[in-house]
This record gives sequence, C-alpha cells and structure tokens, in this order.
Amino acid sequence: MFRRIKHSIKLRHLLCCTVLVIILQLFGVLQLLFEKDFHTDFHYPYDGDFSYSAYQLRMGLKPDIPPINQYNYAFIHELTDKCKTNDPIRIVYLIKSSPENFYRRSVIRATWGYEQRFSDVEIRRVFMLGYRDDPNQQQQQEKLNQESAKFGDILQSNFTDVYYNNTIKTMMGFKWAVQHCNTAKFYMFVDDDYYISTKNVLRFVRNPTNYPEYIKGSLKSKQTINHRRRRQLVDMELPNDVKLYAGYVFNTKPLRHYFTKFYIGLAEYPYNRWPPYVTAGAYLLSREALMEMYYASFYTQHFRFDDIYVALLALRTNIEPFHSDEFYMYKKEYSRDSYTFTVASHGFSDPVELITAWNEQKSAGNA
Repeated sequence: MFRRIKHSIKLRHLLCCTVLVIILQLFGVLQLLFEKDFHTDFHYPYDGDFSYSAYQLRMGLKPDIPPINQYNYAFIHELTDKCKTNDPIRIVYLIKSSPENFYRRSVIRATWGYEQRFSDVEIRRVFMLGYRDDPNQQQQQEKLNQESAKFGDILQSNFTDVYYNNTIKTMMGFKWAVQHCNTAKFYMFVDDDYYISTKNVLRFVRNPTNYPEYIKGSLKSKQTINHRRRRQLVDMELPNDVKLYAGYVFNTKPLRHYFTKFYIGLAEYPYNRWPPYVTAGAYLLSREALMEMYYASFYTQHFRFDDIYVALLALRTNIEPFHSDEFYMYKKEYSRDSYTFTVASHGFSDPVELITAWNEQKSAGNA
C-alpha cells in the first residue's frame, strides 16, 4: 500500500514538472535562457564582408562573392514607364496593399496619394500587391487588371499575398524602384491603412533633425526670429548622397511565446534583441539608402518580418535608423489641431475616416 502511494506521488510530481516545462516553453521562458547577446555575439548570413561584391552588383559587374539571396518573383504589372520624366522626382510612395482593398486604394488616390498635390513637386504613387490564391482569385485578378489599366499604379508580383510574405512585397518594391524609378530623391513605404500628410513629408525631408521645430520657428513673429534665419531654415536641403532611414524607431526584444503571430524561435533568430528598426507601417528612405540596402539584400538571408529585415539591411550597411515622433505606429488621437505636424499615423482602415481627416487637414493647410 505504501509503495503504491509513493509511486502515485512520484507520478504526480513528474506530471506537474512536465506540465510546468510545457507551460514555460509555450510562454518562451525556457528560450530566454539560451538567447545569445545581440551586442557581443551577433552574426547573420552572409557572415563576412560583402561590401565590394555588393558594389560590383550595383555597377553591373559579376560579383566576387555569389549572392546568397534573391527575390526572383515575376511582375504581373511592372509599371516600367511610371517614373519617366524630365523633371526630378521628389517623393515616391510605395504603398503596401492587399488585392481586395480596392476602396482603400481609391481613397488614397484622391487624398494623400494624389500625384498632382503640388504643382511644383513631382510625386509618384504605386500600390504593391501579391497574388491571392483563393476561389475568387480569377474574378479579383480581372478587377485588378482593370484597375491597373485605368490608374497605372498597380505594382503586382506573383508571390502569395499573405502577412508573412510582407518582406517579399517590400523587396519587390525595392527591386522595382532600383530598376525603374531610381532617380527619385526619397521613397516612402506605407501601409494602406495610414494617414499621410504629403506636405509634412516634404517638410520633414527638408530638415529631419529639426522637424517640426524649424517649422514652428518659421511661424513665429519677426520679433522672435529674424527673417534671414527663417529663410535659412526653410531653404535647407539634404545632400543627394545622404543615407536616411527614418520613421518611428524601436529597440525591443523578440517575442518567444507561441501565442502571438510575432513568435520567433531560437533557430530562426537566437539573439536577445532586435537590431534598432523602424516600424514597417511607414518609413522613409533616401535614394542612396535604398540603393545600398537593396544590393545588401543579395547578401542578407531572408527574414519573414519586413521591419526586421529592412533593419538588418540598415545594420549591415551602417545606416542608423533616424527616429521621429511625428511618425505614429499607433493611431494618434485625432483633432484638427493635433495633426498640424503629423507625418504619418496608423489606424485609418476606414476610408471614410481617412477622407474626413485629410480634407480637414488640407483646409487647415497641414496636408
């Protein structure tokens, strides 16, 4: 009898320990014990100096080191003539959309994505899409073909358009920009559920380090800021070779518990921190940053989270993310006055709400 009781207690202890281990594993606690230190142990394939080979690729030469990564998806709609113009293009919007979001795209065309927003500023807009493999695909694709023919702004590739392929979508945008639109000064990657102020985008790229303070200063009376200083602030211009990677910057840790779509296991990423990254909903790249990061992608192993992958490209090309509080990865509480200097705000999945906010900001001179 005593043996049975003792054996039963052992089984209970074993069961409790097993359940505890499973719980700790599911919530990622055990994985935390085996993480490597990002600051001292970080390595990521290709693990070596590839800078000259990336330069050779950029120059159209055969690289000394063969690429380890390429995004060889075909374009369904390629927009080869989108950026052909004799005038310098200031900003290109590369908007991540989904095939079914027809109404969102329509509203963006009429609001912040309107290419003729300013008569003296060349703007281009493209919507980046993949291919949706579902029972309604044929009918949906026909609508996309019609949309592309009508508006000339659908950039579609033949990868499956799902959340975990956002890196592919992003890199197809990079590829298109390098191949067919490589003379613009700035490129802004945006999700289609964002509010954007093109006026503030243009203000921001004029003087990122002092935005929006330099605008606030220029609005003061002549008693507090002299006219000459005001002109110096307004006329500042970033050099063409600047490497700008800007938006809302995070310094966070990987999520190790299974109950989130952001789960990452140690086999995929063993380090205790992410590289500093800009949230993928809205970020801005200068031409030189985009070019360097694109060619670095040939030597940077694919990663399924697009914001982390772009951050890896920035890290490997020594481009430091630039933080701005005026890029909101969450939905900034809206009011007419609170969006005066807002560059980007998440949370506008309702197209009617976007129209209302943008029209009010336009009438206030903020969009």
